[in-house]
Amino acid sequence: MAMRSNESESSDTRCYCGAENDYDTCCGRYLDNGEVPETAEQLMRSRYTAFVLGNEPYLLSTWHPSTRPSRVRHDDNQRWLGLKIKDAEHGGATDTTGSVEYVARFKIAGKGHRLHEISQFKKITGRWFYVDGEHL
Repeated sequence: MAMRSNESESSDTRCYCGAENDYDTCCGRYLDNGEVPETAEQLMRSRYTAFVLGNEPYLLSTWHPSTRPSRVRHDDNQRWLGLKIKDAEHGGATDTTGSVEYVARFKIAGKGHRLHEISQFKKITGRWFYVDGEHL
């Protein structure tokens, strides 16, 4: 899925993932500082933010090797509007698998869209990876 935002990154604003924290203390620590998300939900949120920012290297590095594409295509006409986490099962710091149900809203050429998915995650040697998702 291609994601891009027209918004500029700022450490003084709430994180793109919709959490109450600012970007630097939320997803910025994963995307910019190399910290590793401890939960599947943290990875989901940071991947959404990476899509908003068009950060292809982060997206590819957090995609499970068995399902990772060769590249992530971005649509310059797509504007991301928000992420809502609906549910998370397992995916905690001590789990090895987990799932996160979310809704991501976006616009293309002024028309609103929703991506509703249950994403599957797997932990390999202490790192979470996105495996795949079921669109709802």
